[in-house]
Amino acid sequence: MSLPALLTQHIVRRPQRIALLAHIAEQGSITRAAKSAGISYKAAWDAIDELNNLAASPLVERSVGGRGGGGAKLSLEGQRVLRLYQKLQLLQAQVLEAAEDSDDLDLLGRLMLRTSARNQLHGRVSAIRAQGRIDTVELTLAGGLRIEAQITHDSTLRLELEPGTPVVALIKAGWLEVAMPGPAQVNQLSAVVQELIDDPQGTTEVRLSLSNGQTLCAFAEPQWLLDNRVAVGSEVAVRFSPAYVLLGTPL
Repeated sequence: MSLPALLTQHIVRRPQRIALLAHIAEQGSITRAAKSAGISYKAAWDAIDELNNLAASPLVERSVGGRGGGGAKLSLEGQRVLRLYQKLQLLQAQVLEAAEDSDDLDLLGRLMLRTSARNQLHGRVSAIRAQGRIDTVELTLAGGLRIEAQITHDSTLRLELEPGTPVVALIKAGWLEVAMPGPAQVNQLSAVVQELIDDPQGTTEVRLSLSNGQTLCAFAEPQWLLDNRVAVGSEVAVRFSPAYVLLGTPL
């Protein structure tokens, strides 16, 4: 089975995050892996969440309560991605040597931009419904989860979207609403609270695990969490407007 195109590009563009997989395989712990990689525990989990969301299935499996902040190991898919990364390392020197000058590398860097959006979900277009100048694009994520995005028809044409096109859905953490479970509605997903991180500014960062293994990051008011007795392990709903879903495709 081939890797999703977006994950493959991620391996090429951001090898330092893939290298984290090697530290996890060696250390068996996120805390120790982060220390070996020279990054914070939070940065390590941000990287893992992004990789898991871009893959067809999670690359890292976590066990709560292990030594050093919880145990962790690579899934079979994670081991396969790591082997691919190691092969690419051998080719990297050849690619750099092939570049005629530093301007070539600067050009590639401009063409492969990073994004500030915390939530990046890999999926495929399953349907497109035209509504005047606005198109509603239905996406199927891993595990059969479905969400919708609303973009202009011009954007649909520019991205060359059609059923089956692989895409990444970008959603800023501030655009997500954490709520108690309720009647199903568009872009409402069931989730389990994975972690609560207090913020000095007064909001709480909520890491949410979806049923398909993908992860979302949202913000919630501490008082709302307290009033609804939301804690790690609680079942909640996360919802967002289709207009807040940005779409990207492989170059």
